[in-house]
Amino acid sequence: MINKLYPWQESLFAQWMQAGETRHHALLLHGKTGIGKLDFAQTMAAALLCLEPQQGFACGVCQSCHWLSEGAHPDFREVTPEDDDNADSGKKKTRKRQQILIDQIRSLHDYLSLSSHRVNGIRVVLIHPLEAMNVAASNALLKLLEEPPPRTQFLLISHQRQALLPTILSRCMQVEMPVPSREQGLHWLQTQSVPNPEWVWHYSGGAPTTVQQDAPDWYAWYQQFRPHLVNGATIDIAAAVPLLIKQGMEQAIQALQKWLLDLWLCCHQQPLRYHHGETGPLQALAAAVNLSRLLAFQQQLNRFKMTAQHPLNQELQLEQLLLQYKKIFS
Repeated sequence: MINKLYPWQESLFAQWMQAGETRHHALLLHGKTGIGKLDFAQTMAAALLCLEPQQGFACGVCQSCHWLSEGAHPDFREVTPEDDDNADSGKKKTRKRQQILIDQIRSLHDYLSLSSHRVNGIRVVLIHPLEAMNVAASNALLKLLEEPPPRTQFLLISHQRQALLPTILSRCMQVEMPVPSREQGLHWLQTQSVPNPEWVWHYSGGAPTTVQQDAPDWYAWYQQFRPHLVNGATIDIAAAVPLLIKQGMEQAIQALQKWLLDLWLCCHQQPLRYHHGETGPLQALAAAVNLSRLLAFQQQLNRFKMTAQHPLNQELQLEQLLLQYKKIFS
């Protein structure tokens, strides 16, 4: 889909498309995950490249729109972390590369040194997430932003603006992306026929577009895993691990992080963030929790999340994590 805009983005989209030639050459779209930043940028790219835009949006039928939908537009480049094949003991394993490397930015330099496909046509470069660049790649991109090629629009996306180099920030127009209100988020979830939209709204932390990446049976899965979390020190690790593996390592760690955050909030008599309706069970667990161990486990999960895609024995990793969960209750 070329045009995919959310209700909470409509006024901002109209503002930037009306800016025309006065638009800054590098827009940094930043904000929390799950509010539709990438969809906004892709919709904007399509509108900029379209031969016959309709009311500010891409027409969806011209040759340019066809090329873009096929991933073959000559005036569009997307840069994002790639999959990296690694050989290990004679067996080929694949893991997600955690960084955008300098070779990818150098390739971008070569591409932008050529003329555009259309005479005086605009070129669009989409880079996401920007914080995935290593230092060398960031410095290489900085040179492009300092001396931008003519008629080139950079659309840069960041979930963690604080992780970016100040020199990069200074070369961009920083755009804080709007977040949906509760009413907007719930209405959108309902229009998408998402089961239990109220629960999803809270569990997503007010970031409803994450349901597009999550498994469609997320709520049903949580109902299966919830009793294990509630059991605390008596958790059945052997029974819980297969449920976590079912959702994948990254989602499993995220589920534990959300539960621990609400447990910590409950220990400090603060409102829950993700698990509304679970005050009773969390209060019971909070009465038995060791706060120093809880904090240490939260930090451990943060480290695990950084290597969640690493091809290690995930079952063994999850067993170790749940064993640590068991130990925070004393």
